[in-house]
Amino acid sequence: MAFDEGLAERVRNALGDDPAISERKMFGGLCFMVNRNMCVGIVGDDLTVRVGPDGWTAALSQPHAREMDFTGKSMKGMVYVSPDGVSEDEDLIQWVKRGIEFADSLPSKR
Repeated sequence: MAFDEGLAERVRNALGDDPAISERKMFGGLCFMVNRNMCVGIVGDDLTVRVGPDGWTAALSQPHAREMDFTGKSMKGMVYVSPDGVSEDEDLIQWVKRGIEFADSLPSKR
């Protein structure tokens, strides 16, 4: 599955040039990692955000967010955000920050 290259570039801009950030192709799309822990990604034209189990319900209450069910089963702690939910840079940045905060809370895999 291809991923939205324009959205990928916007995510790169939101992440900046932090050396702890890396990219990897996963889930048929593109994932961005903080210290090798996934924080956000792109599958098709949706943003995927790793919010963790404790932040999952709050994330799902946001407009344009839904359960990530990539495997056909809900992946608790991960959400999809539709293109309408990240059409404005400010909204994209807020979602990226959520993903970074959760990934930063995990032990580094380095």
